[in-house]
Amino acid sequence: MKVFVVFLINICLPILSQAQGGLDIKAKGARSMGMANASSTLSDTWSPLNNIASIAYLQSSSIAVGYDHRFQMDELTTLSASAVFYTQKFNFGISTSSYGDDYFNQQHIGIGIANRLGIASLGLKVNLLQTNIEGFGRAISPVFEFGGLAELTPMLWFAGHIYNITYSKFSKASADHLPTVVKSSLSYRPSDKLMLNIEAEKDILLPADLKLGLEYNLLDKVWMRSGFHIIPGNLFFGLGFKPKRFVIDYALGQQKYLGPTHHFSVGYNFSDP
Repeated sequence: MKVFVVFLINICLPILSQAQGGLDIKAKGARSMGMANASSTLSDTWSPLNNIASIAYLQSSSIAVGYDHRFQMDELTTLSASAVFYTQKFNFGISTSSYGDDYFNQQHIGIGIANRLGIASLGLKVNLLQTNIEGFGRAISPVFEFGGLAELTPMLWFAGHIYNITYSKFSKASADHLPTVVKSSLSYRPSDKLMLNIEAEKDILLPADLKLGLEYNLLDKVWMRSGFHIIPGNLFFGLGFKPKRFVIDYALGQQKYLGPTHHFSVGYNFSDP
């Protein structure tokens, strides 16, 4: 049975990495997932995992943890955590995640820095990605990413992000490269209660995907979210609750062939928003 599982993972890993833009770069945090991962312009505790440049707009330190249960399979569960540290000059972000089971798993830890320059911010992050396949060993790869965020007007924001700038491989002995993904996003915010995001994502080896996301302040502390992927046509829904300094989010993603994915995340701000 073990041999079969390892064989299956080796067959499916390249497909999963290409089809999903790389399991290691899936946007984290249920807020992002509820908006179909159209998240490059979002500034929150999960920004170190979505667009490091966005942390420059945060005015307090915060921490969050998340749990993703994909397609009703424990083997595809992801645990993640993210933290932002606010200073008067630069903001720093730290992230970590763990995915998989005993036969195949990936872990990452990353640290980044971002600075605000007028109406824009720039950020740089370095990650160490570890891939472990039972019977084939373990490898660690450095992965660099770069992002930017600009407030074009109070109602219109633009973001860009590049993951794996150096085109790193899974390991020195591997011929397979980790995905290099470019994202650009526009966010329209006509009021404090409504946000509409549109984001284009392009793996350099795959066709581009277009993501649409919406967030609406339904009640004082309750947020409703929805989103859609053009390719392959996935639907997303989410709810957020913000009691005092806590942030509690849930999202449901529906993949028409593989089934639902549940996302939970809880965060805490160290000062009042």
